[in-house]
Amino acid sequence: MIQPALKWVGGKRQLINSIVPLIPKSFSSYCEPFFGGGAVCFHLKPNVAFINDINSELIDFYKVVRDYPEELISELLTYVNDEEFYYSIRALDRVDSFKKLSAVKKAARTYYLNRMGYNGLYRVNRKGLFNVPYGKYKRDFRPNVEAIRDLSIYFNTNRIVFLNGHYSEVISYLDSDSFVYLDPPYDPISTTSFTSYSRHNFFREDQCDLKAFCDKLDSMNIKFMLSNSATPFIRDLYKDYNIKIVGAKRFVNSDGKKRGFVDEVIVRNYK
Repeated sequence: MIQPALKWVGGKRQLINSIVPLIPKSFSSYCEPFFGGGAVCFHLKPNVAFINDINSELIDFYKVVRDYPEELISELLTYVNDEEFYYSIRALDRVDSFKKLSAVKKAARTYYLNRMGYNGLYRVNRKGLFNVPYGKYKRDFRPNVEAIRDLSIYFNTNRIVFLNGHYSEVISYLDSDSFVYLDPPYDPISTTSFTSYSRHNFFREDQCDLKAFCDKLDSMNIKFMLSNSATPFIRDLYKDYNIKIVGAKRFVNSDGKKRGFVDEVIVRNYK
């Protein structure tokens, strides 16, 4: 397994042992429309993969890891764990000069804020400005050089296609032998659940649209797996498919007392 370079809310590293045995043994291509931290993909290391996420900063980061890993590492080695420095880096998207920054500097900012921001959150306001507070970690800031280099090697020695659009657009890249793993923003289990991964919120009507997309995959004989919270709404929405309940550790909630193990569903259109 290649170690993910980024921490990501809802990341699947802790559920790998539950997910991987349920994945088909063979497929022509792998597709992940809500990529995030990519733990499942990096565990499987498919030779052909279509990676999509609506978060352009995330996809741009992976492109820099592919094309300029050493330049990214060199930039990150100049960064430090310091509150004033953190807020100066965070504030870069609030000035016009941000658009003129190199792709490497933007990717370094994405990585640094992910590592030094509170609880590894990626959250933006309605204007699309990053607004996660400083994490107040005691440790020094050190980029995971090995993870960045390993990812770059993987991206460059396989056919990995990066996409940055609506999840439904991936369908043009698929055939009946493809496998699709969907890890969308989860249906909230409470009013304090964290759901804002980007400026694009994901409501219940969006969950219904996603289910219709899954139905389309099924009609094309494309195998899919979907993760979501095990709310009554989601369990009823996917009642016609195979549903497996798994326990997952929830690390993010505005009420610290409500962090703990929760049920998630793994939905499949195959046995």
